[in-house]
Amino acid sequence: MIKNKEQLRCLIADYGDAFYLLNSTQFKKNFTELKESFVAIYPNFNIAYSYKTNYTPKLCRLVNELGGYAEVVSDMEMEIALRVGVTPEKIIWNGPYKNMQKVEELLLKGGIVNLDSIYEIEKINMIAKKFPETILNIGIRCNFDISDGVVSRFGFDVESKDFCKAIDLVKNTTNIHLAGLHCHFATRRLDTWRPRAEGMLDLLEKIEIMPDHIDLGGGLYGKMADSLKAQFDSEIPTYDEYAQAVAPLFAERFRDSENVPLLLIEPGSALVGDCMNFVSKVVNIKNVRGKAIATLLGSVYNINPTLNNKNPSIVVYAMGEQQQEYADLDFGGFTCIESDYLYRHYDGKLAVGDVVVFGNVGSYSIVLKPPFILPNFPILDICGKETEVIKRQEKFDDLFQTYNFDGIIDV
Repeated sequence: MIKNKEQLRCLIADYGDAFYLLNSTQFKKNFTELKESFVAIYPNFNIAYSYKTNYTPKLCRLVNELGGYAEVVSDMEMEIALRVGVTPEKIIWNGPYKNMQKVEELLLKGGIVNLDSIYEIEKINMIAKKFPETILNIGIRCNFDISDGVVSRFGFDVESKDFCKAIDLVKNTTNIHLAGLHCHFATRRLDTWRPRAEGMLDLLEKIEIMPDHIDLGGGLYGKMADSLKAQFDSEIPTYDEYAQAVAPLFAERFRDSENVPLLLIEPGSALVGDCMNFVSKVVNIKNVRGKAIATLLGSVYNINPTLNNKNPSIVVYAMGEQQQEYADLDFGGFTCIESDYLYRHYDGKLAVGDVVVFGNVGSYSIVLKPPFILPNFPILDICGKETEVIKRQEKFDDLFQTYNFDGIIDV
């Protein structure tokens, strides 16, 4: 993404010593490649982008322009979708908690809401009775064993009475339409994808209703550097391998059917992970009891707030003082948290004033970064001829305008 040190110097001069770089071109490429992998086998396919992974509005708008859906888990994310031009019919609302007033608004506009619990059945039934002339598009989130060793807390156990009640709500309420069956399993291993597809197809026989779509959720690995791949305990599948695991099952099941449901998946990291870098300057280097530690204008919370203990790919640009050779150096962050390290065990040359570019930081970095110690840094897109400021540098007032400094709050 960065062409040379001169370009980097210009960006630092204009935007400061730390910032994110968004690669919108790569994001569009990822979306297209992933969709084509599935469409080649099962043409009635689409992508519902997981907003929670990175809800940068430009990315959400690109998904909409490319024909994808918006998968949201809050009314805040629903508002983002509407503001970037997504029609309500292409918004799918998931999650264990939902603002029911906003749920009602989305349903009345034609959006899709996936039921997650018995509590929501009662609320949706009330909305249906309140607006008997309006068709409500409902999905049901399904929970079953895919032999991944995890008991998920989301959705209805398909063997439970609550699941039967959700199905009965759809069958017995004239203005409720089963728009979709949904599942999601966080395990990204390739061997877990066929069981989720088989489980959903088996459910069709059980419930005897054909929904408009079947949604297999997210949980896919994306593209990454070999150095990052080597830190996982399983192989990192390609888009084609994920498609081959599930799409043939749907192609075979609906080969001679007139009623062919849309197949959806909800990728987040698989699309955006490799589409963002973080640029940070080396502030100082010290030696503490034989351990070399560099402090950067950045934090692990800027690049890896899920704290998964994996080293991202990095590129060091010599832009400071005379470099020295280091072995087993750690890159520490600007916070006062002892465990705040962006990268461990670096071997190579480094100097104060050098710039480190961290790759593959698109997943959850922006959305989970806390307002701790320093406001967050700007996001820049340098894919075009001109630098586009996607998000400006945060300031004091951005963080503290909701606080009361005078001791009195006007209500």
